[in-house]
Amino acid sequence: MDDRWGAMFRPDVLVPPLASGPLDGKTFAAKDNIDVAGYVTGAGNPDWLRTHKTASRHAEVVALLLEAGATLTGKTHTDELMYSLNGENVHYGTPVNPRAPGHVPGGSSSGSAVAVAAGLTDFALGTDTGGSIRVPSSYCGIYGIRPTHGRVSMDGVVKLAPSFCTVGWMARTATDLALVGDILFKANPGRGGMEAKRFTRCIVPVDILHLAEPSVLDPFLEALARLQSDFDVIRFETVAPEGLAVWKWAFRVLQGREIWKTHGAWIEAVHPTFGPGIAERFAWTRKLTEEEERLARRLRASAIRRLKALLDENTVLFMPTAPGGAPKVGLDTATLEGWRSKLMQFTCIAGLGGLPEITIPSMVVDGLPVGFSVIAARDQDERMLKWVVKWSERLVLSHPPTGREGGRTN
Repeated sequence: MDDRWGAMFRPDVLVPPLASGPLDGKTFAAKDNIDVAGYVTGAGNPDWLRTHKTASRHAEVVALLLEAGATLTGKTHTDELMYSLNGENVHYGTPVNPRAPGHVPGGSSSGSAVAVAAGLTDFALGTDTGGSIRVPSSYCGIYGIRPTHGRVSMDGVVKLAPSFCTVGWMARTATDLALVGDILFKANPGRGGMEAKRFTRCIVPVDILHLAEPSVLDPFLEALARLQSDFDVIRFETVAPEGLAVWKWAFRVLQGREIWKTHGAWIEAVHPTFGPGIAERFAWTRKLTEEEERLARRLRASAIRRLKALLDENTVLFMPTAPGGAPKVGLDTATLEGWRSKLMQFTCIAGLGGLPEITIPSMVVDGLPVGFSVIAARDQDERMLKWVVKWSERLVLSHPPTGREGGRTN
């Protein structure tokens, strides 16, 4: 495999289909926190790789795809223990963003996004806890889905914060994104069903638009206008009465408390080496208090009530996936943390609500891809996928890989 983009942690992994099915002839890669039988799952950190055993069986999502006829052709890079939205890894380097060389690919599903954007695979599996499918999909100009929490099995997956973690996937086409969904959602049918009934109402969050880079607004509104005829009502309104910064705080605290409960014992036993930003975040999770968690839980409950009031089964929310295009590679930690703080105000909406979100590669801003996101009520995943296939005909702009020589930056 030509991996000059540095997407693959294990390019030697090749697992043939287990049966013939709807995915015959399709290839995919899996993020390296997802088990593949016969390999140690590395989770983006050498100390994790060193202290864990070879997987005895495939993660359930991998097995389902192999049984549907797909071929696994590699395991992809991830940020350390999936605790970043950036895509830079101090140990293994930074996969090159094929749509924006010199800019980060986004994380933590960095290698999966790059593998898809560079044409190395038809689709790729990733995970999304705080934006790790949506952000790299936006930065790399591809489709990505974070499903309703609990809709896709996490069996055989290294989790960061279990009550927020989801397995999702990325693809270059809406058709492939939906095709994978047909396989994975059938294993756990949701209440939303498979019907193609249209969504009749759309909400645009003005609090998100106020956070977006000014250069994003016109392209977003132009994309929205191309869909206007599909809806009976389009409303612009505030999503978070308490403020998106407050929602983001609640998300981060709840996520952080779970992260330490999940990984704290291993960290204290092994004393792993973490890169800049990652080390500080894990240290912060250790200091979070029960009182902070109680307040964050109350805020989350309020956010869920608000989202349920806004999003019935006939309503979707449209917004930019990220405040803007991907930051440049190699920025200082303080600058990246400031951007991350703004970015998480975008990603915490679906995260707090456990909602499905799909990002569509519909905008190019200042020469960089920026995704157009669709969020719906819980279990509306299949309907969203069907409608994204339709909407993509009007939304997607053509911006193929640059063709420039690329490789990992170290």
